[in-house]
Amino acid sequence: MKIAIVDYGMGNIHSVAKAVSLYGAQPVITNKEKEIIAGDKIILPGVGAFDEAMAELEKQELAGLIKDQVIKKKPFLGICLGMQLLLETSQEAKTKKGLGILKGQVVKFGGSQKVPHMGWNDLKIISSACPLFEGLVKNLQVYFCHSYYPVPEEKSAIAATSDYGLEFPCVLWKENVYGVQFHPEKSQQAGLLMIKNFVQKC
Repeated sequence: MKIAIVDYGMGNIHSVAKAVSLYGAQPVITNKEKEIIAGDKIILPGVGAFDEAMAELEKQELAGLIKDQVIKKKPFLGICLGMQLLLETSQEAKTKKGLGILKGQVVKFGGSQKVPHMGWNDLKIISSACPLFEGLVKNLQVYFCHSYYPVPEEKSAIAATSDYGLEFPCVLWKENVYGVQFHPEKSQQAGLLMIKNFVQKC
């Protein structure tokens, strides 16, 4: 199995690729249309700013390609900023809209929360049917590094939440589309199991 890891210059791609390779899949780090289409599944990592990421995806003609592959029901995993890009808009964005694969927006932590939200935090599973969670135990923790979080219009798309002064969505799931706000490749056993599940179950 080949998993296309989209390389648009703003992702923690090598750690993700290493994690994928642990579970019998061949990671293909690429920004080439043919290789992304040939991949059995797609992972979109992301670190940085929303506008810059969307600008790169558009410049490299990857935005429309990703949407087309998702519409064709190819399993897709967005990580951190890569997950935020799934939504329509972001409070961080000044000029760009997101991919619009999921309806909703990305909002910034407000009030007394220190940003970025960085470090380990509890994961509260809302939808145990989500294939990413198969075999996970309760009361697990995952590693975050973010100042914004997703608010999808469809509440049924929220598969898990975490708490940082407020309860916020941190795993989204709708059909073949998965998104995680944390970094599974940095989340030790729990995160690696979710990557394993994406490779083998989703």
